[in-house]
Amino acid sequence: MPPPTPWAAGHRGVDLASHAGATVRAAAPGRVSFAGKVADRGVLAIELPDSGQPPLRITYEPVRPTVRKGDRVRAGQPVAILQRGPYHCDAPCLHWGLRRDRTYLDPLSLLPPSLLAPPSPRLLPVFHIPEPTPPPTPSPETPPLSPTAADTPTLAAATALAAIATWSHSRLQPQRPRRHPDGLP
Repeated sequence: MPPPTPWAAGHRGVDLASHAGATVRAAAPGRVSFAGKVADRGVLAIELPDSGQPPLRITYEPVRPTVRKGDRVRAGQPVAILQRGPYHCDAPCLHWGLRRDRTYLDPLSLLPPSLLAPPSPRLLPVFHIPEPTPPPTPSPETPPLSPTAADTPTLAAATALAAIATWSHSRLQPQRPRRHPDGLP
């Protein structure tokens, strides 16, 4: 996810777990536009031809480039060796980025859809809320419950879950200062 503004701190790209010394291969064919150090770490950038104006640029770090600026590379060609780090990963990882001019994009968009199958949805537990119990099954000895009485536990649980979801959603949103209706602080 990009940061809220272009100059703000944030994570721009994808971290791919690996090991120091791993061979880094070009994700797409292109021309090496940068191979050197930035902030004391090795960085490699490959510009993609025919990708629009300005062209897309893939970046890899921390690496020791094995190609030079101006070299043409093919998809899958070895282009660098992953360096040890650590930088922002706990273990060695390749930071893979994608930009168009100064705009950061999602590098996963370069992968074929078959590699990005959506994960199966799953529900997480809601703590401190008991699981709803199904209404009792009527037996010949027990008269059936009225619809209103049978729905009360389910309605209460649904209301509680809705309240928790609303509360947790509000906690994830940036907090805005509250203003007095008359515009006073």
